[in-house]
Amino acid sequence: MFKSMFAMAACALALAAASANGAQDQGPILIKFAHVVADNTPKGQGALLFKRLVAERLAGKVKVEVYANSSLYGDADELEALRNDQVQLLAPSLAKFGQYTKQLQVFDLPFLFDDLDAVNRFQKRAKGRQLLRSMEAQDIVGLAYWHNGMKQLSASKTLLMPTDAAGLSFRIQPSQVLEAQFQQLGAKPLVLPFAEVFNALQKGQVQGAENPWSNIYSKRLHSVQPYITETNHGVLDYMLVSNPRFWYRIPHSIRVELEGIIDEVTYAVNRQAEADNLADRQRIEASGVSQVLSLNAEQREAWRSAMRPVWQRFETEIGADVMKAAQTVNRKQRK
Repeated sequence: MFKSMFAMAACALALAAASANGAQDQGPILIKFAHVVADNTPKGQGALLFKRLVAERLAGKVKVEVYANSSLYGDADELEALRNDQVQLLAPSLAKFGQYTKQLQVFDLPFLFDDLDAVNRFQKRAKGRQLLRSMEAQDIVGLAYWHNGMKQLSASKTLLMPTDAAGLSFRIQPSQVLEAQFQQLGAKPLVLPFAEVFNALQKGQVQGAENPWSNIYSKRLHSVQPYITETNHGVLDYMLVSNPRFWYRIPHSIRVELEGIIDEVTYAVNRQAEADNLADRQRIEASGVSQVLSLNAEQREAWRSAMRPVWQRFETEIGADVMKAAQTVNRKQRK
């Protein structure tokens, strides 16, 4: 009996050793990080910084490959590839998650957040952190929010009051909230790929658009838009996401280190995005090609009041608790 027990124990130890050796033979954990922008953007630089820090701190344990400019997957298929574990990290814009959760539409609601500081407060608090986990049932887990910037309105005419937008056509991302936003103003929303925006504005196919300063400057949109109103009416952010089946399979000690690296990279990306937007705003103003306009307190409140029906329309989809949490960060700031 004792010989039999000894033999069974020896067999178990041998199998465990073989399994460990097999795991080592498989080499480091491979993380393919794909995105659709250039390496010199804040998101592109964030991906490269993540790769470098992983190589420095987890050499032999984790290997990161970065695929920029849609070289591996594009806008249309990247999330499906993530869900199928064909790619392990993405950073799509928040507007692209509509088919997986309606709660993230809170970031598209116009004039809900006062500014980027309010957005930051919301994303760091409990409700914002919960939204990162809102798509786990669809094989998508959020790891961090990465900023692109607050959106501004550009147009062929001055936009100081909400009635000024009536009759104009505006390019939008695919989003029911953004569609409702411009319809509420009596304007016409038109979904177009970002690559087509410059030509559409130049040819008059649309007369306006909404973009952060860095998008406007990098794509020279200000050269075909005589007026830009600094509205800060919405946020264009990304969510760094993985497949939870892949992510939670990573050994805990390694995953903790990866999460620490992501925190560092997120801080760097968000600082760079803010710096880029500030610098590009100044460049646009200095160019003299497009006039930069600002809203006073009364004008901003007029826009917010005009947009409240849009908030009410999507409150059930987004969730009253999410909406309340988003508005609380503003109320505390305005006291």
